[in-house]
Amino acid sequence: MPSDFKSIPLIDISPFLAKCDDPDVAEDGGVREVVRQLDEACREIGFFYVKGHGIPDSLLKEVRDLTRNFFHLPYDEKQKIKMTAVTGFRGYQRVGENITKGIPDMHEAIDCYREVKPGMYGDLGKTLEGSNQWPVNPSNFGLVMEEYISLLTDLARKIMRGIALALGGSPDEFEGDIAGEPFWVMRLIGYPGFSGSGGPRTAENDIGCGAHTDYGLLTLVNQEDDISALQVRNRSGEWIRAVPIPGTFVCNIGDMLKIWSNGLYESTLHQVINASPKYRVSVAYFYEPNFDAAIKPSEFCKEKTGGKEKFEQAVYGKHLVSKVLTNFVM
Repeated sequence: MPSDFKSIPLIDISPFLAKCDDPDVAEDGGVREVVRQLDEACREIGFFYVKGHGIPDSLLKEVRDLTRNFFHLPYDEKQKIKMTAVTGFRGYQRVGENITKGIPDMHEAIDCYREVKPGMYGDLGKTLEGSNQWPVNPSNFGLVMEEYISLLTDLARKIMRGIALALGGSPDEFEGDIAGEPFWVMRLIGYPGFSGSGGPRTAENDIGCGAHTDYGLLTLVNQEDDISALQVRNRSGEWIRAVPIPGTFVCNIGDMLKIWSNGLYESTLHQVINASPKYRVSVAYFYEPNFDAAIKPSEFCKEKTGGKEKFEQAVYGKHLVSKVLTNFVM
């Protein structure tokens, strides 16, 4: 369970990234300090910012700008890449089609997943079989997003090496059968601005995305520089704002890491409320285990938590598909 934190820590991960694939990575003093900060953030909060991540600010902005420009298109144009079951739940969804705990969310989105070819994961993966739908205008939309996804997949892999060290394991704990072929999910999200008029709608009940935890290992969020909307709940039930810090990612832990760490690290509840009159864009990248990985508490994490498994084994793909099938109004 998270602590009564009042703010979210900022971690400069550049010393770790410089050494993360070195066989003697754990011997470096700068690396040990980053690992210590990761451990503290994951134990106490489940959220942290990262800077020094190596992704150009210009690319972060370009991804947000492309997303915003798409959402400002006429509805008929956006519907050309409409998400359906036939598309493997990939594509555009209008405001209110995403559901959190039975309540429509006040956002629109494009949902993307790692490509799943027919039969790739048998019956388990059938729901998500397909390729991503990218807008045809501008013509470079898909190319930019695919470059971005590739860079974030590598960055998330490296951060997970630091988290493995923070838990007391070897840096490659999450490779191989756990996340050697990581699945990924990306959501390009647009939150309409709050007008402050028009009946009972208020900033407090106009939920952009309802309270939830994420499903996989690690989430990296590229959010607007000037609109504070993401909120994280502490132990006392207070909602703490993840105030934008330009050039950073907001990172948080998912359900699969909570299980694997046997609860040492928490997947913390968070929500989005855009109380600004301005339209807000957020691009969330989710780094996940192998689609067919069976995730259970690791032996060394069990030893640190009394020797008993606190969570049952979960197959990641089954967990994801169960969420996808209940998250949307089609």
